[in-house]
Parts: sequence; structure tokens; C-alpha cells
Amino acid sequence: MNVLIADDEKSMLKILSTYFEREGFNVIIANNGDEALKKFHSNKIDLAILDWMMPEISGIEVCEYIKANSNIKVLILTAKSENDDEIEALNCGADEYIKKPFDIRVLLIRAKKLVNFNEEISSNDIKINLELGKAYKNNEVLKLTKIEYELLLTFVKNRGVILSRDRLIDLVWGMEYEGDYRTVDTHIRRLRTKIGENLIKTYRGIGYSMEEDKN
Repeated sequence: MNVLIADDEKSMLKILSTYFEREGFNVIIANNGDEALKKFHSNKIDLAILDWMMPEISGIEVCEYIKANSNIKVLILTAKSENDDEIEALNCGADEYIKKPFDIRVLLIRAKKLVNFNEEISSNDIKINLELGKAYKNNEVLKLTKIEYELLLTFVKNRGVILSRDRLIDLVWGMEYEGDYRTVDTHIRRLRTKIGENLIKTYRGIGYSMEEDKN
């Protein structure tokens, strides 16, 4: 599922990209309206999340163009708070409108609903129900800590991709985490005892990857 996220604030782009990637989206970023239109033309997009106040070409203008030329779902983000602004956003064709500051969990839920995002993912004999927040192995519930669940979820969503310790910390512990990166090794070791030793492969000096079980 490809999501285009356009915002001229680099910090906001980084935060949104991290959370949407964590949820299993393939993220395409744009730093302004002009770049958003170029990315729209050069990529297959399922959802566009556009900041209203971007230089040169606003999110509203980008929304109008996207809606006139496709059936892609569009969600507008804005610091504007007047009812007339919300009406203007919806009149431009936006499918959803969220005011800043917002709860990232609310944004993710609304974004998923717009595109009927799959609420269940799996790899090998592991299945994760995103709505219930539960993981299963051979249809039996796994007893996982919160971190173990988030770690497993990250691996399943990125199966086949080698994830470095730094990347795993960003996706699981959060970008503000300042602890020892060796905690990644400890949690992966514990997770392996619950899901099977062969599912997470170590690439020495590089990172870890969820692998297909060869047994």
C-alpha cells in the first residue's frame, strides 16, 4: 500500500514516515506541493496525505489536481481551525481532514479506513491481527510483551528486509530512545524462543531480517 506524504516540515515528514512504515505502508515523501505532484505522476499512489500550508503549491491545490485526475484517497493536514477552512478542504475533494496538533493514532486509524487497509498480516506460521493487537503461531496466541509484539510486527511487515539496530530502535522503541542499542539483541533473543529460532536471521555487522522458515 503506497502512501504519499507531503509536508514542508522535515521533522513532521520524518515522524509520519516512521509511523506509517511501522504500520506496513510503503512511504513516498515530498517536501512541497510541486514535488508532491511529480511523485504523484511517477508512482502508483493509494493514499495522499497533504499538509495544507506548503510553499508555492498548497496542499489544497495538490488535492484538487489529484482528485481531478484520479480516484486516489486524500487526507488534508492543517493548523487552520475555522469551520470555513474545513469546508474548503472538503470542497476541494479531500476525503478526510485532520487539524494539527493531532494524535498520530487517530491519523493512522483514519488513514487505514480510507483505503480499507488489511487488518491481518502473516509470515510463515506467524499471524498478527492488527485490530486486536495479538500475534499467533499455528493459530495459538503468543504471550508477548509490548516490545516483543512491536518487534515481531515490525519484522513481519518488513519480511525479507534487513533492518539495522538503529532502524529497529526508531521503529519499535521510538526516535527519542536514548538507551543502549544492545537491548535490540536481548529482545530478539527472547522473541526467538517464542516464535522459533530460524525465523529471524542475523546478518553480522548489518542487522536482522525475518526469513521464510526452510524447515
